[in-house]
Amino acid sequence: MTDFDVEGTFNADYLHFYLPGFTAERDEAEATEIVEALDLVSDMRVLDAPCGHGRIANLLAGRGMYVVGADLTELFLDKARRDAALRGVVVDYRQLDLREMNFDHEFDAAFSWFTSFGYNDDATDRDVLRRYHDALRPGGRFLIETQSIYRLVPLLVDGRGVSTHSERVGEDLLVDTTTLDALASRTLTERVVVRDGRVRTTQFSVRLWTAPELTSWLEGAGFRDVLITDRRGEPFTVQSPRMVVVSTA
Repeated sequence: MTDFDVEGTFNADYLHFYLPGFTAERDEAEATEIVEALDLVSDMRVLDAPCGHGRIANLLAGRGMYVVGADLTELFLDKARRDAALRGVVVDYRQLDLREMNFDHEFDAAFSWFTSFGYNDDATDRDVLRRYHDALRPGGRFLIETQSIYRLVPLLVDGRGVSTHSERVGEDLLVDTTTLDALASRTLTERVVVRDGRVRTTQFSVRLWTAPELTSWLEGAGFRDVLITDRRGEPFTVQSPRMVVVSTA
C-alpha cells in the first residue's frame, strides 16, 4: 500500500478513542523511557516525528529540550499547540509529511514512537529512514518503537488468520480487524467506527520487521550500532510484545 488514508485513520475519532488511554502517568513514563533510551539531557535538539498531538514533545520541552514536532495532521498539531500553551512550554510544531523531511544535520536525537513508522511501501520507508539519518548530527541517535511481529502471529493463528481489537467510549465503538500478508510482512487493518449514530470505515497497512531485517534497513540508511530491546530495556525475545530500536547516525 503506497498511500494510506491519513485523514480517515488519524482524525477526531482517533483522539476520541485513544486519548482516555493516554493518561498523564503513562505519558510521563513513556517520555522517561525515551529520555533514557536516547540519553537525552537539557538543551538537546530533539525531533519528534510524527509527533501526533504532542503528548511526548511537550513533556520533553518541559524537561529543557528544544523540540521540533512534525506531523501531517493539523488537528493533532492544533491540540499539541494548545497543550503546550497550557503547560507553558515552547515546541516548534510543523505540519510536515515525513516523506518530504529535509532537515540538514540539525538534531542531537530523533524518535518515532507508538508504531508511527511503516505505513508506506518499502522503498518509500527506506527513503524516510535516510531522511531521519540526514536530520541528525554525526553521532546523533534515532529511536523507533513499534509492535513485534511475534506478538501478532500467535493472535492470528488463534483467530484463524484474523485478529480483532476494540475500543469503547460510552456508547461509541471502534473495531479493528487485522490480517497479515505473510509474503510482504504487512498487516492490513479494516477499522470500523460507530460514533454519534454514524458508521465510518477505513483501512490502513503497517510493515512489521524481524530484528535482523530492520537492522539491515537502518544500516542501509547510514545508521550504525543498532541496538534492539524490549520496552524495559531488556533483550528482545519472541515474548516481547513491542520492540525499541536505537541506532546512531
